[in-house]
Amino acid sequence: MSTRIRIASLAAAGLFFVTQVPGSACCPASPSGKPVVNADQTVIIIWDAATKTQHFIRQASFRSAADDFGFLVPTPSQPELAEAGDEAFPYLLKLTEPEYIRQARPRGGCSIGCGASTGDVKSAPPVRVLAEKLVAGLQTVVLEADSADALVGWLKEHGYAYSPEIEAWAKPYVEAGWKITALKVAKEEGEADQSVAASALRISFQTDRPLFPYREPDPTQHAAALNAKQRLLRIFFISDGPYHGHLGEDASWSGRVAWSDWIGAADRSRVLELLKLPETTDPAEWRLTEFEDDWAYEPAPADVTFARSADEKPIHRPPIVLYVAAPAVPDAALFAFAAFATWRFSRRACRGKNRRAIRIRRLGTPRPDSVS
Repeated sequence: MSTRIRIASLAAAGLFFVTQVPGSACCPASPSGKPVVNADQTVIIIWDAATKTQHFIRQASFRSAADDFGFLVPTPSQPELAEAGDEAFPYLLKLTEPEYIRQARPRGGCSIGCGASTGDVKSAPPVRVLAEKLVAGLQTVVLEADSADALVGWLKEHGYAYSPEIEAWAKPYVEAGWKITALKVAKEEGEADQSVAASALRISFQTDRPLFPYREPDPTQHAAALNAKQRLLRIFFISDGPYHGHLGEDASWSGRVAWSDWIGAADRSRVLELLKLPETTDPAEWRLTEFEDDWAYEPAPADVTFARSADEKPIHRPPIVLYVAAPAVPDAALFAFAAFATWRFSRRACRGKNRRAIRIRRLGTPRPDSVS
């Protein structure tokens, strides 16, 4: 059974690494070879186009041979972190499930740092700690770095594994001025299972366009080491209209729309309550688009971004027909034959009775109503 961690967690699809603490494993790219990869992921994105605010809630699971590991979350601006509830995920799944139709069956067939470095700025990597926060038992640090090399240097100084893969992954985000949030997940002591699940954390930030951080270091070798072959990415995208997704600017993405429609005010209020967000959270009316992606264990060229779709028509899953046993319906021809046979039998019986009466009279037997 997968470990259920009672601390909140949120990941970008981006990067996992193993913290270097006594007795623990090292980075997936390190000689110790303790691999970590994303497994199935379910994400809720609430996008307010008017204020360019994105709320990103992720229910993540991982496969890892390490006892504890951390991960980095890239965001275009400094994020706000808060605990979110897990109950919203099954609630949305229930909303978008296919209709069930009953039909008669037819006949036939460790700590991650205590603050910024106090050393000489000229000799230390130019990395600034923007915020530190303990959220539902998970310690988080929001970092701002002037270069990917500086970020790797900070990770090294504060007990994290570091590698060329981490630097290569972080470089485009750091060059674009994004913030990096470092978080840590740990397996329960003595747990041998490679699967790790975590409860949800909300991260809210400003961005010019909604996104899902899809890039990650090449997961091919780690996935093979963990025998991880398949994973499903499910994104519940909520905004003021229908949206579609693509990689980067306009490249095709393997995600497909499984469901898209407006949802009622009562369902909107309930989801906000489950996510511990205020009723005043925009947008005021919700269009829910559910994406499903058979996310391959291979390098992605860019992150997934979302844009407004011109197609307003609802999309629902095909209904599921449940065949049930039905009482037999009499065949019309068989009924007619039975009626005809009954009529013929009755007619023959009447004819036989009349013949016997005539024969009796011929033999001189008195009729029952005769007077002696």
